[in-house]
Amino acid sequence: MPSPEAPAKDAPGLTIDIVSDVMCPWCFIGQKNLEAARKLAPEVPVEIRWRPYQLDPTLPPGGKDRKQYLEEKFGGGERAREIYSRVEEAGKASGIDFQFERIAVSPNTLDAHRLIRWAGGVSPKTQDRLVRRLFELYFTEGANIADHNVLAAAAGEAGMDAAIVRDLLARDDDRESVTDEIAQAQQMGVTGVPFFVFAGKYGVPGAQPPEVLANAMRQISAEMKEAADFAVSSRNDPQGGA
Repeated sequence: MPSPEAPAKDAPGLTIDIVSDVMCPWCFIGQKNLEAARKLAPEVPVEIRWRPYQLDPTLPPGGKDRKQYLEEKFGGGERAREIYSRVEEAGKASGIDFQFERIAVSPNTLDAHRLIRWAGGVSPKTQDRLVRRLFELYFTEGANIADHNVLAAAAGEAGMDAAIVRDLLARDDDRESVTDEIAQAQQMGVTGVPFFVFAGKYGVPGAQPPEVLANAMRQISAEMKEAADFAVSSRNDPQGGA
């Protein structure tokens, strides 16, 4: 019998697609909550795939001065502080020490999403490591994640070839593919992020608590196993026992 801490060998793998933007603080909270959910439900084998979304595609390629951006978006720093104070409290509950005051540039995240796409081509684990690192760089270290040097260094930390990544970023590889995927998410009705899609069909919006995500993982995984068992039974007994 498999250990309760280990995924059962016959349990169907559960894919979780996360529509997200790496400049979205709630997406960082969602990522942390999913990590916690996986620890609550270790018996469910999971494959995470990060999908692109841009909260503000109008930002210039190199980003915009943070103070100017907040002035334009919220009408001033005071309103921004009110909003982000709530985010900071939610972050603390998830184990994140947001350092908003360190952020000097609000980035255009298209290149970051191109990099995330390439990381997924290496492996889901590489992609997950990269996304986590990009969140950390932006929200706790204040790095400009529109900067190609920052992105290449993050790629290297995630196990990718930083030199190749730097070369790819200098070109237009996958720019159109990423923007098309963002458009597809919007056509599906995604208007805010994070947005979790379990098994390609069950949508869960928002940075849900770990317990909610863990329960969804267990329930959907059980449904998948039941469907798989039924399919095997039907193949073995096409007459249904008649």
